[in-house]
Amino acid sequence: MRLATWNVNSVRARVDRIVEFAVRESVDVLAMQEIKCKAEQFPFEQFEDAGYHVEAHGFSQWNGVAIASREQLTDVEHAFPGMPGFEKDHVGPDAPQEARAIGATVGGIRVWSLYVPNGRSLGDPHYFYKLEWLSALQQYATDALSATPDLALALVGDFNIAPTDADNGDPAVVPGFSTHVSPPEREAFAALESAGLTDVVRPLVPAGFTYWDYKQLRFPRNEGMRIDFILGSHAFAGAVTGARIHRDERKGKAPSDHVPVVVDLDLTSPDDDDDRPMIFG
Repeated sequence: MRLATWNVNSVRARVDRIVEFAVRESVDVLAMQEIKCKAEQFPFEQFEDAGYHVEAHGFSQWNGVAIASREQLTDVEHAFPGMPGFEKDHVGPDAPQEARAIGATVGGIRVWSLYVPNGRSLGDPHYFYKLEWLSALQQYATDALSATPDLALALVGDFNIAPTDADNGDPAVVPGFSTHVSPPEREAFAALESAGLTDVVRPLVPAGFTYWDYKQLRFPRNEGMRIDFILGSHAFAGAVTGARIHRDERKGKAPSDHVPVVVDLDLTSPDDDDDRPMIFG
């Protein structure tokens, strides 16, 4: 299986480019973030014509997540257990949920496409919402892997966190003054790893960014950030055979400000009767 994650920054604006990439790179499962449309507005036809099944979750021109797959997606959920909501000036635990998570099972893998809240600025209510959201995600992962230790679980998407200084090359993002690099955010990311998840890309691609702001020639200067990740459980991580950050997708006409992150997996069981990976149809 080839699995990719990509914050596409408006699927309707870039559908031709997204589908062309998925077909050209033989992507089996593509998790998308920031689709910026309601589910009924998603350009399903273009994906279906290319051989993909799609599940999308979006409410408006903001946020939104989706998963496209060569194989049928099952057990689709539009929020992980305990996921908090957010509404400006809302007080109390019942704030409406945003379209930031969609989970599905494909080929024996439980995949979540996640668009972690940005945080906006230190001290902003959205920043504390981000930390609460990440804490709930960590609890979900802990519970899921405690219940099923051999679960092939993948949390993928735009995490809006640069976990280490090496992941931040944007001079405008300053520790102590900016989100994405604050100690609480980095601690929340580390908590996901302590819950039993591994960044499966970094060992294979130790350098490289996944996001460059449109402003101030950030991309030509390579002043980017690594904020898009594929985190996998032990069962998932053990099946990873390769990884790549597709930097060139930041080039060309009307690119997203993020690029795809891709991993290859081989979940072939030694007990199989033939040599075909279990996840291929």
